[in-house]
Amino acid sequence: MHLCPEHQGPLVVETRNLRVALAGRPILDGVNFKVPKGQLVALIGPNGSGKTTLLRCLLGLQKPSSGEIRLFEGTDIREALPRIGYVPQRIDIERSFILSVREFLALRMEKARNWFWHAHKTSDEMLGTTLAEIGVEELLDRPLAHLSGGQLQRVLIAFSLLRNPELLLLDEPTAGVDAPGEQTFYDLIADIQQRRKLTVVLVSHDLSMVFRHAAWVYALNGVICCEGHPEHVMNAESLKQAYGIHVSPYHHHHHH
Repeated sequence: MHLCPEHQGPLVVETRNLRVALAGRPILDGVNFKVPKGQLVALIGPNGSGKTTLLRCLLGLQKPSSGEIRLFEGTDIREALPRIGYVPQRIDIERSFILSVREFLALRMEKARNWFWHAHKTSDEMLGTTLAEIGVEELLDRPLAHLSGGQLQRVLIAFSLLRNPELLLLDEPTAGVDAPGEQTFYDLIADIQQRRKLTVVLVSHDLSMVFRHAAWVYALNGVICCEGHPEHVMNAESLKQAYGIHVSPYHHHHHH
């Protein structure tokens, strides 16, 4: 297997022969996965193919049955966690949940832990440029529980960036976002990745976004079916291998 030039730099994530079985059923079966520093690497595959399980392993939330995980070239997962931002697929918030967006974001900031003693201006300064970068300033006084799907995902991305992570894990970050908003959302993520020189692992069903923004793509279905540059992976034969059915290549998925 030829490694792309991107794989020759320091690796932020590496799994070797990673296996996970849940209730005796194999979910990941010998997965070798590499993410070089500063790259946006996409993970595609059908529902139930193990994508979220792989992210959970990287976060120390799921114990592998066997295999090895190396983060930041050998750092222990617990020590690595402060250097990682994570955006889950979606979170369900009770309508009665009373925190405002400002209060929720302040929970992520060590300096702002005692946000209830601070004037809004002070806590907003602590939250810094991330608010403008993600476009959530106008939501600060809104109750978190009353946001739309797209607004909530923006807040979760802002939350994940507040401690300046080096690695960002995004599990289908446009879940709950309407179709017209999806492309803007992915453009925002790609822009932040380049500006902050972040390493990003992105799980996505949006094949046109993957083609436009990813440096390298892994197609996962319990095992890595294929990997490579987007133009290598995003063809009918590779996608059939990953999804087990015929899937139109990326260019049929462009948003207009």
